[in-house]
Amino acid sequence: MQFNNTIIFDLDGTLLDTLADLACSVNYALEKYHLPTHSKDRVRQMVGNGVTVLMERAIPGGRSFPEFDNCLGDFKEHYEIHKKDFTKPFPGIMEFLKSAYGAGYKMAVVSNKFDLAVKGLCEDFFSPYITTAIGESAQTAPKPAPDTVLKAMEELHVSPCQCVYVGDSDVDIMTAQNANIPCISVSWGFRSRQFLKEHGASAIVDTTDELRQALETYFSAHNR
Repeated sequence: MQFNNTIIFDLDGTLLDTLADLACSVNYALEKYHLPTHSKDRVRQMVGNGVTVLMERAIPGGRSFPEFDNCLGDFKEHYEIHKKDFTKPFPGIMEFLKSAYGAGYKMAVVSNKFDLAVKGLCEDFFSPYITTAIGESAQTAPKPAPDTVLKAMEELHVSPCQCVYVGDSDVDIMTAQNANIPCISVSWGFRSRQFLKEHGASAIVDTTDELRQALETYFSAHNR
């Protein structure tokens, strides 16, 4: 594909259904400190802004909890070991990635999950289709800041006019706006179609077939 068409994906809720493993690790850490645990659906509402914010939302009192840093560390340690217990790609994702890779699309993942986990999950699930994977680190501001997206563009040697962002949340919509690239929102993730519409989604797809069509339509129009 001569135009270097590029897809930059969110990870959790977009490519991978990670909710069960996130909830298990959250509750493991909470139980260790004798704190109340949360249902999987409740954890669904907490994700999207990185693991530190996730634990702020999960722990009563957030950062004011005296053992907050230790609890966060225990979550990370447990999650690193158990991040693939129940996690799996959403239906149609692997077929989509294989097709997009064969068609010449460049692809990357940017996530507010910590960088080690992002790189590990992408290597385990999405190699060789996706090799650029960028997560939360001290060197890169988390989404909705555009830093992870811009870093992915730099690694792939592409410009904003060659990119489309694909995500499942309001954070993703804001991230794409801040990076000055269009966003396609997916309805199969951690936020509902109605929620996405209320938070400014301009394009929402319900299946990977619809995603493929939306991307083809966009790039066809912009590569003339």
